[in-house]
Amino acid sequence: MKPLLALAAVAALMTTIYGASAAEHEVHMLNKDGKEANVFKPDLIQAAPGDTIRFIPTDKTHNAESIPNMLPEGAEAFKGKVNEDITIKVTKEGVYGIRCQPHYGMGMVALIVVGKPTNLEAAKAVKQPGIAKKRFEAIFAKVPAN
Repeated sequence: MKPLLALAAVAALMTTIYGASAAEHEVHMLNKDGKEANVFKPDLIQAAPGDTIRFIPTDKTHNAESIPNMLPEGAEAFKGKVNEDITIKVTKEGVYGIRCQPHYGMGMVALIVVGKPTNLEAAKAVKQPGIAKKRFEAIFAKVPAN
């Protein structure tokens, strides 16, 4: 076997055994971004199964938590504490709805799409309070069709 071909075979075997390296995505929790108040930046995160999402309270008084009924089947709900980082690992393919509990009605929401958005219609059907409804409509419009 030629050296270059052998090296490629070893690399392929290592990827199969250990898996491709997962990515870490950072999401900042902000009081203001441009004209919008109380936002996650970015508000749409495209991830792969095994990736981690780190929510950073760049400004105070924010948390990140999952929204009931806006998780893929089998995904675990989570709830971060106010003013603290939280890192989650997304393992199930689908749509994850995220909110800042203190500012949910003010529209502080985000969406994580892991792989294919398998539960997209169910996530869209969840009732949202106040400005969150309008913001989710805008975020859902950015989700690529599969």
